[in-house]
Amino acid sequence: MKSIETINEKQHHKFLTDNTDFEVRSMDTICVNESELKHPFWHNLKYLGAGILFGIFLVKAEVISWFRIQEMFRLQSFHMYGVIGSAVVVGAISIWLIKKFKLKTMYGEQIEFITKKINKGQVYGGLLFGFGWALTGACPGPLYALIGNGATVIIVTLFSAVAGTWVYGYVREHLPH
Repeated sequence: MKSIETINEKQHHKFLTDNTDFEVRSMDTICVNESELKHPFWHNLKYLGAGILFGIFLVKAEVISWFRIQEMFRLQSFHMYGVIGSAVVVGAISIWLIKKFKLKTMYGEQIEFITKKINKGQVYGGLLFGFGWALTGACPGPLYALIGNGATVIIVTLFSAVAGTWVYGYVREHLPH
């Protein structure tokens, strides 16, 4: 049984690393490390708890403050750059530890990192994301924390993000990737 699993993992890895147009486009919409395990619905309550805790941290660190975000884009304050830089450092160390010690998920599944090629669409998307962030003063991450904190005008930004995602999904097949 182990040899069949190993063969399947090698085939899966080869599929993910072959950068033909079909594979690259199909990877745009899937999670590479998607779990095959099935759990009851209440099992996801831990993610709800983690999300609420994360939202509280965002509010307390003033990361959701429109003024802090405007200060960042006007290069008037280091606060947001420090928060973002800290997140990048923690993420880099985490990935290094996962790779070095071959850590697995809490359910024993292997974590696999796939190298992808950067294309111009990612640059355009990043610029569009940054412009939207600068204009609205809200990154998609803390939208719910902002709404929960009483900034109900952000509901317009949330609907705009959902509408933009829907429009992309609708016209995706017609775009050059």
